[in-house]
Amino acid sequence: MHSIDNMKRVAELCRSRQPMPEPLAIWLASSLQSFLDQRTPSLNEAFGVRNARGGIPWRVEANNRTRDAALRSLAAFLPSGLSFSARANRIHQMSLRYAGATWRFDREKEEMPEYYKGGPQECLWRAFKSGATMPLCERQLRTILAS
Repeated sequence: MHSIDNMKRVAELCRSRQPMPEPLAIWLASSLQSFLDQRTPSLNEAFGVRNARGGIPWRVEANNRTRDAALRSLAAFLPSGLSFSARANRIHQMSLRYAGATWRFDREKEEMPEYYKGGPQECLWRAFKSGATMPLCERQLRTILAS
């Protein structure tokens, strides 16, 4: 995950036209040079990202982790006395409403709307924006919330 975090940071800095910290610049340069010098057969290997044997592609795994973290954060906004099943049901309903009403407008935005910050809408936006499958069924939500 370290390499994926580095790639995301590089992309973020480039988009915002900010200077890159020296350790990150060194990592990027050495990774690219490794590929250009044909010391690695692919950019994935040059950047240190590999799919687990028999596992899902690393991009999907990273998107799922981002989504799952956002969904767990969303669960924290729900009353603490609710069971995993009840929380999963509420999150499922919230996700369906968001998908049907607001996501169609939000999906085109690079930045999260300012008025979502600090609330449950931020968590929903991050889960949907992760690129992972959303909305999820209640069974999958229970599994995520229990982990």
